[in-house]
Amino acid sequence: MGGATSSSAYNFLVVFTVALGSFTYGFNSSIIGSVFGLPGFFEYFDLTLGGKKSTPIIGAANGLFAGGGMIGCIAVAWMADRAGRVRAIQALCLLGIVSAIIQAASIHIAMFLVGRFLSGATAGMANAIVPVYQSEISTPKQRGRMVGSHGFLVVCGYASAAWTGYGCYFEKNLDIQWRLCLALQVVAPGLLMAATFWIPESPRWLIVQDHGEKALETLIRLHANPNDLNNTFANEEYIQICRQLELESRNPQGIINQLKEPHNRKRFLTGMFVQCLAQSTGVLVTSNYQILLWNNLGLFGSIPLLLYSLYTSWAAFLNWVSSMIVDRFGRRRLLIFGFVGCTCMLICFTAMVATFSETDNKVGNAFGVVFLFLFVTFYASCVDATSYVYCSEIFPTHMRAQGVAASIFGLFAMTLIYTQPAAEAFATIGWKYYLIFIIVPACGIPIITRLPETKGLSLEEIAATFGDEVALDLSHLSPEEKKKLDEQIRASTTGRDGKVLANINVLYQETKIETEVEHRDVA
Repeated sequence: MGGATSSSAYNFLVVFTVALGSFTYGFNSSIIGSVFGLPGFFEYFDLTLGGKKSTPIIGAANGLFAGGGMIGCIAVAWMADRAGRVRAIQALCLLGIVSAIIQAASIHIAMFLVGRFLSGATAGMANAIVPVYQSEISTPKQRGRMVGSHGFLVVCGYASAAWTGYGCYFEKNLDIQWRLCLALQVVAPGLLMAATFWIPESPRWLIVQDHGEKALETLIRLHANPNDLNNTFANEEYIQICRQLELESRNPQGIINQLKEPHNRKRFLTGMFVQCLAQSTGVLVTSNYQILLWNNLGLFGSIPLLLYSLYTSWAAFLNWVSSMIVDRFGRRRLLIFGFVGCTCMLICFTAMVATFSETDNKVGNAFGVVFLFLFVTFYASCVDATSYVYCSEIFPTHMRAQGVAASIFGLFAMTLIYTQPAAEAFATIGWKYYLIFIIVPACGIPIITRLPETKGLSLEEIAATFGDEVALDLSHLSPEEKKKLDEQIRASTTGRDGKVLANINVLYQETKIETEVEHRDVA
């Protein structure tokens, strides 16, 4: 696309503000691992670490969170298409605040589990809607970096939860110790709720709702560039989005009818497969049960909480690295490298656990720690943020919210499958449970190598990689065609501001007619 290819400071500010929802998901998901390392929690609810009574409670807390996430991501897709992306974000903020209050004020384990379920629904909503919104307001050349901020802030949430748990461990009042951890879940959604009153609605959703003028104004503000005085880039975007949405409107409507089309089924299966395979590395099992894991390696007290904090902080830094390189190296290449690395490192880690777990061999246990950190190095730098970027790109506008929701549904489904029985599995078969997280990713790697690449393409142009028709492929216009379009846009925007949208719409109709004539000539 011509004109400016970089994003404005305002665009980055909006993207990172909305990523507070990503932080909410990460903090809410990970805080349970910290709480399970606090003596005050077990004492208040009359549980014992590793005891028979506590095992099903720990499994239920993780299972209900995942179940809530599955419901939340489906609900937010419906809400985002009907009420708008911003309204959906506001809904998740409200639910996140309520769930945090319930958990922090729990006087019975059932009350805590209800709050955990609602927290999962909040996480599911955030994990689905944030990358959708970010992808729809980003420029093609920097979309990986912008949507990658979702993965980065998710893991910042993990790290913050870990350090919160480590700090609360030293609180002498055992009741405050665990309640403070859970109460802090209210901070990120509270800040995001306040910010939603100034962030713009998605321009693509506005165009679907026939608010073209507001959509064009939003695109110009988001993608303004000092070197593009006529806002050529934003106007090209507007024309391309309008053309593509009109083309897509001719397709069958409704999710059931859309899934009858092979290219749409391929999208849904691709998105769900990527997210399911990411969870099949065992990343959340090793995160949520990490305190117990360190205990099995002979580490107790505050040391497991410190290691957990360092682990998640390292992962957060590498997610930032991933968001900075994904537009350069491409999505598929990073995913392949990441899944291969995760599988190899987990093989080594499992060997250490099988051989040295519950022994006093300090060298063997130290190598177990090293391999676990190497595992998260591959996952955070190549898989985590990249998987969210990829799944947010591959769906057209009219089914993006539903498609990303289906992908995230797969994430939470696998989370439920893997984390709910994990406590019992570790208690009965021990290290053998890790074999699942070695075999499944190894089998999925050949499929990853066949995924289409999306690097550098606009959301509308990505449709071609799945066999769809692209109404206006700006990336493949000849220099003469590109020059002609840019000149027409500049001519359309030289009038008074009130006439800009009308002129652009006239140009949009002219380019549509020209393309239709070309298609008839080819036929």
